[in-house]
Amino acid sequence: MRPMFDEMYASGTEVRDHYRNYGRWLAEQPEDVMRIRREEAEMIFRRVGITFAVYGDKDSGEGTERLIPFDLIPRVIPAAEWREMEKGLRQRVTALNRFIHDVYHDQEIVKAGLVPREQILNNAQFRPEMIGVDVPGGIYSHIAGIDIVRAANPDGSGTYYVLEDNLRVPSGVSYMLENRKMMMRLFPELFASNKVAPVAHYPDLLLETLRSVAPNGVNDPTVVVLTPGMYNSAYFEHAFLAQQMGVELVEGKDLFVKDHFVFMRTTRGPRRVDVIYRRLDDDFLDPQAFRADSTLGCAGLLSAYRAGNVTLSNGIGTGVADDKSIYAYVPKMIEFYLGEKPILQNVPTYLCREADDLKYVLDHLDELVVKEVHGAGGYGMLVGPAATQAEIATFRQHLLANPGNYIAQPTLSLSTCPTYVESGIAPRHIDLRPFVLSGRNEVQMVPGGLTRVALKEGSLVVNSSQGGGTKDTWVLEA
Repeated sequence: MRPMFDEMYASGTEVRDHYRNYGRWLAEQPEDVMRIRREEAEMIFRRVGITFAVYGDKDSGEGTERLIPFDLIPRVIPAAEWREMEKGLRQRVTALNRFIHDVYHDQEIVKAGLVPREQILNNAQFRPEMIGVDVPGGIYSHIAGIDIVRAANPDGSGTYYVLEDNLRVPSGVSYMLENRKMMMRLFPELFASNKVAPVAHYPDLLLETLRSVAPNGVNDPTVVVLTPGMYNSAYFEHAFLAQQMGVELVEGKDLFVKDHFVFMRTTRGPRRVDVIYRRLDDDFLDPQAFRADSTLGCAGLLSAYRAGNVTLSNGIGTGVADDKSIYAYVPKMIEFYLGEKPILQNVPTYLCREADDLKYVLDHLDELVVKEVHGAGGYGMLVGPAATQAEIATFRQHLLANPGNYIAQPTLSLSTCPTYVESGIAPRHIDLRPFVLSGRNEVQMVPGGLTRVALKEGSLVVNSSQGGGTKDTWVLEA
């Protein structure tokens, strides 16, 4: 049996030091009070419209709107742990941005033999249109969501690992902010007795970051949030962030390009747009350059971007580094570009395109987690220990047919955190997505991030699209 690491309990009923204040408070709460608070939170979230589209089948295109379940018990991180994690996040995102710049310029890391050329050129997210294009500050991924898990060691301690780098259009930050607002509304006394680092200034940091990467020579940039529209699963977040930053929420039809500049249609006439925080994928941005059938983007946007007259956040082509097969090379990137040892570790990863790795994976399918290199949302993956023999047999055929499309990793025993479920308080597996903002001159973030929780007993899949919930994340101030 794999060892387990619980965030709150060191062993049995022994509460860890950083949870001590909260643990005393929780022990004093009558069960009916917690139940009433949970019902109150659900009512408020429903009234505000904090929903997410859940798809029964990733190819069906049909989904239902539902609330993301919110858990009342926070995930607490001590100050010293967060400081180390923050250093590791800065280091990692800095190296990834350097890598993306290198990919579209001199490809020094390829010439050094550290990343195979075919891994870049054959990557579906590689955009040849970006070769030689300089972007402000050399920053491509201005908003990164780095997924972090903690796994138990044999001695009972826990180690943080980076599970994924989300560098294209990472979502979830609105839930981080709304979770904190909800906790402060339901339990104000907890914030008087615990020194919890604030997160409410995230929209200010985001706007500061976006303004900092405006095209050269633009001193008072116009920033907009570009959404695919109200039927997108994360539309609530798009509208929320635009409102919180005090900028316009636009759709592709609200924009047009003239003389390689982007303009927004307004009741007072056209207004130049300098920075677009886009929440749609590359393929849909410009029907003249990518998918001709896209009605979500703006014709000519790529030409304006290549001319340096508008900044896209995140940049076109960032997906080349947001790939599970490239993930394995991030530790080498950190050493190559920064001359430093990685602070945050990768999960050991088998690249199925490699013959020896493929053989090992095929021989140990019942022990491993196997993922599509471009998969997201918990789809297209096999969790070996939880799979049936039939599921393993089917996945084996997928692997043999297209091994380069998959990577595999050990099945980590993700840390657990006490969670309020129907049967009462029980441990459930969690991860953490901090949001890292890279501006022209600095990399910054608010303390913590979005903690996602797998609500099904024993499940390791925390994704909201597959029934996961969220928790408030407390970083304690020293």
